[in-house]
Order: sequence, then C-alpha cells, then structure tokens
Amino acid sequence: MQDKIGFIGLGAMGRHMAAHLLRKGHEVFVCDTNDAAAAALVTQGAVRCDTARRVGDSADIVLACLPTPDVVERVLLGAGGVVEGGRVRVVVDHSTTGPSMARHVAERLGAQGIAALDAPLAGGVAGAEAGTLSVMVGGDAAAYARCAPVFQAFGRKVVHVGTQPGLGQVLKLVNNMTVGATLIATSEAVLFGIKSGLDAGVLLDMLNASTARSFASESLLAGAVASRRFDFGFRMDLMRKDMRLYLQEAEAAGAPAFTTALTKQFFDQAMASGQGAEDMTRVVQVLEQLAGVSIAR
Repeated sequence: MQDKIGFIGLGAMGRHMAAHLLRKGHEVFVCDTNDAAAAALVTQGAVRCDTARRVGDSADIVLACLPTPDVVERVLLGAGGVVEGGRVRVVVDHSTTGPSMARHVAERLGAQGIAALDAPLAGGVAGAEAGTLSVMVGGDAAAYARCAPVFQAFGRKVVHVGTQPGLGQVLKLVNNMTVGATLIATSEAVLFGIKSGLDAGVLLDMLNASTARSFASESLLAGAVASRRFDFGFRMDLMRKDMRLYLQEAEAAGAPAFTTALTKQFFDQAMASGQGAEDMTRVVQVLEQLAGVSIAR
C-alpha cells in the first residue's frame, strides 16, 4: 500500500512540490496558515488539515517546507505539532535550519519512534515549479529508501548524503554560502569592469565563456540582475538567515568563515535599507550604489 503523504508549508516552494506529488498520484494532506494556498491544493485533490497534528494523524510521511528554524521547531515538535500525530512514521524537513536544529528534531522525533530526515533543497522556485529540484538528504538509510519515490516526484537530483542527522543541512549551507559569496565577489568585479568602460552585456557574455563563470554570473547577474527583474525567487531575509546559520555552525565546527562574515554584511545592509522581503539578488544594488553604475544590459 502506498504511503499517505502530509505536506506542511505551501509557500513559494512548497505549493509546487505538493502539486507534483498530487500529479504523481499520491494522496496528500496539506496544512498552511494561508487559506488561499491550501484551497488551491484542495482544488487539485489534496485534503486540508487544520493543524500540524492532524497531518501527523493522517499521513505516514510528513514533509515540511518552512521559513525559519523556530517555525520548524514549533510545527514539528510543539504543542499540536506533528510529533503528536498518531500515524506519522517519517518526518522530512525540507527547510533550511542548520545541522544543530536537524539533530535536535531527529532526537526528539526518534524518542517517539518517528524517523527524521533533513532534506533541504536547491534549485529555487523555478526548480520547484519544474520538478527539477536537487534534494540533499541526511538521516536513516531505511527512512531514505522509503521516501526516495516521494522525493523523485519533485526532484531531479536526489542524493542520500549520509546517515548522520544534519548532513543534508550542512551541504545546503555550503551551497547557499557559495552562492552568496560568489554573487558579491562577481558583482564587485563586474562593476569595476563597467566603471572602467566595458559594456555590461559584452562583459557578462565573455565572463560566462571564460574560467570565471559561475551560477552567480550565468543565472543571477546575466539574468535577474542585468534584466533588472530581480526575480530569482529567494527572499533577501531568508538568504541572510542562511548566512547567519552558516556562521553559527562554522564556529561550532571550528571552521574559518572570514568570507561568509564579510558577505553577510552586504545582506545586512540590504536588510537595513528595507529590502528584506525583496528578492535576494537586490543585494547587488548595495554595491551598485557604491560604484555609481549599474549591471544592466
């Protein structure tokens, strides 16, 4: 018999992921504080639950895609949370919370006989909509084997990175730190080129055909920034949260984080200017203002 699936958190990523599960024929129970988001999934065949506990009472596997560690802890472990559900056997956290929170969640759920997987995502909103996300999963091997067909409904690259709880979170923080730092460094270099007389389009085209090309130069700068759409699909406040998590976890691990500390300051500045709810690519405008020129085709 196929597992029943719960999905909590129907935001920019989650609503697309839940829709893919429905299209693949899964029975899906959804929960979100946004009535419109939940109603949209109900019209596609989902069953709505009014609390996280009800999701845990209804589904064998519960997926969560939530914005911050405190929300994850409350929804999964708090009063009326998934942990109190009578049916749930595996909980998968697709949020970015850091390895310390993932280990805490795994310990608390494990005490109730519930397996936990941390399975953060890469690919952004576009990847969620297309069903081509990268899913980096840490935790129990048997639980991963049970959930792998579920992940494949919305993931193109699904990898079990290790049995230790939190390893998926480590990899996600590595990914996001690299994206943020590369975006800042590449923007700084591109602005120097534009300020010195190079055409932005020519500069970016050549950069992306050369050894300095990266996701930041190819997708973020040449796309969202140069078009002035700033529409990558990941909020500034969430990227800054991930930088803060990286710094905390790197300090705990005894790893150097000089570049991350500097990179975070640019996101701090963008947040201070009131751009927290804007797309994270708008951080480039902090450097553009300093340079007096823009990265625009």
